[in-house]
Amino acid sequence: MIEKRKVVLVGTGFVGMSMAYALLNQGGINELILIDVAKEKAIGEAMDLSDGVPCSPNRMVIRAGDYSDCKDANIVVITAGVAQKPGETRLELLKTNGNIAKEITQNVVKSGFDGIFVVASNPVDILSYIVQKTSGFPSSRVIGSGTVLDTARLRYLLGEYLQVSSKNIHTYIMGEHGDSSFVPWSKAYVGCKPLVKILEEKKKPNSLLEEFSKQVRDEAYEIIERKKSTYYGIGVALAKIIKAILNNEHEILTVSTMLNGEYGKTDIYMGVPAIITNKGVQEILQLELTKEEQQKFDNSYKVLNEMKIEYHFESIE
Repeated sequence: MIEKRKVVLVGTGFVGMSMAYALLNQGGINELILIDVAKEKAIGEAMDLSDGVPCSPNRMVIRAGDYSDCKDANIVVITAGVAQKPGETRLELLKTNGNIAKEITQNVVKSGFDGIFVVASNPVDILSYIVQKTSGFPSSRVIGSGTVLDTARLRYLLGEYLQVSSKNIHTYIMGEHGDSSFVPWSKAYVGCKPLVKILEEKKKPNSLLEEFSKQVRDEAYEIIERKKSTYYGIGVALAKIIKAILNNEHEILTVSTMLNGEYGKTDIYMGVPAIITNKGVQEILQLELTKEEQQKFDNSYKVLNEMKIEYHFESIE
């Protein structure tokens, strides 16, 4: 019997289609369903992708569909939403995309879906919370893309600077997927050697660490300024999360997930290192942060919690 590996994508914009294209090239799924309010676009995207199936590592069925197709899916990925407009506040963006996420989630659950949600629409931490509360699913089965992309950016940057494969850079970006994110440098390693020790040996100033952090935070803004939006990086990051789930990889990824006492926080979605399996988030890894790092985590929590309160969550109960 052939194992079903079915993914439904809700939202066929640049981010969603970058993920779909990454999955087409990498293989690992055998059915991909595209859902969008612009139905003709979804059909066209499915036709275009299907032309590449003969060059894909494995056969895939790719087609446009509707919410009834979610019933037997392993994973539903939500990338639908609007981009932040010039002059628009993050709260205004949240109210718009929050309502979109709520409606999508209700439609998916109505189908009888019993798999795992992966959320990538922004602001991703709060939208993941909305999807979890609206669906009523265990928080382990509602995963936000969190700081997976931010962490990848940091590892690439450090790898280039140190001339070491980024696969051997072991560090994380934690907290909000946004300006209040931070790097716990005390837990950054190159291979099995602390990064701070390597920089000391190279006689590099500690200020260099903050420069790395700032460069990672600013990169999205730089990309948007040059090409209006970012999508390839997050598309590949989403494909990585999906394959970690489907392959039961037990991989540690900095996804956005519900905290239930970890790092002293509850009832909030934030980016933290977690073990990802075919059941979703198996375990949150609680790092021993320094006092300064915990303060940065607390600040990120404050930013997200204030947004959550301002959104008025009684409306989604």
